[in-house]
Amino acid sequence: MRKRFSISLSVIIAVLALLPLATDAQVKTRLSIATGGTGGVYYPLGGGMAALISKNIPHTEATAEVTTASVDNVKLLHGNRIGMALSLPDTAWDGFNGQIRGFKEKANIRALMALYSNFMHIVAADGSGIKSVADLKGKRVSTGSPGSGTEVKGLRVLEAYGITPKDFKSQDRLGAAESAGALKDRKIDAFIWDGGLPTAAVLDVAATPGIKINIIPHGDAVPKMVAKYGPLYFASNIPKGVYKGVDEDTPVAAATNLLIVNEKLDENLAYQITKLFLEHTADLVAVHKAATEISLKNAVVGSPIPFHPGALRYYKEKGIRVPTAAK
Repeated sequence: MRKRFSISLSVIIAVLALLPLATDAQVKTRLSIATGGTGGVYYPLGGGMAALISKNIPHTEATAEVTTASVDNVKLLHGNRIGMALSLPDTAWDGFNGQIRGFKEKANIRALMALYSNFMHIVAADGSGIKSVADLKGKRVSTGSPGSGTEVKGLRVLEAYGITPKDFKSQDRLGAAESAGALKDRKIDAFIWDGGLPTAAVLDVAATPGIKINIIPHGDAVPKMVAKYGPLYFASNIPKGVYKGVDEDTPVAAATNLLIVNEKLDENLAYQITKLFLEHTADLVAVHKAATEISLKNAVVGSPIPFHPGALRYYKEKGIRVPTAAK
């Protein structure tokens, strides 16, 4: 009897050891989603997207990856190093046309959907003397991570006022969380950040005892930005009360975030992902309330690059016309 039991136990152990391999064998597609830094909206929202895909699309496992955001995300997609990415429309457009600085290839990217609005934040410490964009001259300013959409858009806002980083006392190139930390430590006077509402890093610095922030208005930069770069931007308000101590609506430059993929992504998978996110938006809102803007109607508005055939198939099924400007 002992011998039989020993053999049976060995067989059971061997079978159990094989089970993880069998489970892994069921995963046919592994999908990385390029997001942004941990202090912004891209990363938590990308995590929610990854969880939705892994749970609902058979034999597909998705994970969210921390990146420096839009510019690097376009490059990673073009290199087929990730499967999906979040991006600002200006960066996606530049990539599609081979106009990203230092990267002249035309990125083989397509849109699945427009997501939610990004609002340019120019966050200054109260007491820094910064009340307007012009007041950034001679100050210590972070302009966003290298390879980020924040940096691209932020420099365009400054350009509209005739300002470049050479006008600063010093320029740092930090992500949202790092910029917030530097402002709290009084190492910088202001930082530029482009993100959804609310952004965790800005919430954090606004709630820090002993620090009051000002968000600098700059909505009047938009006409010049549109005149030079096209209708990628629009003026909107960061509403009062979103951040502690900010008691007035602040007019800023806004743009619509995109979910983009490599043009070679399997059409059926692109269709399934588009359908999943637009029919389970409540799950994404539970992750971050910026996702409240995601809807079937909004999904086709704001992309300057063509849509993937899989996404177009879903919109056609739903009777949604893709605007000619977003072919």
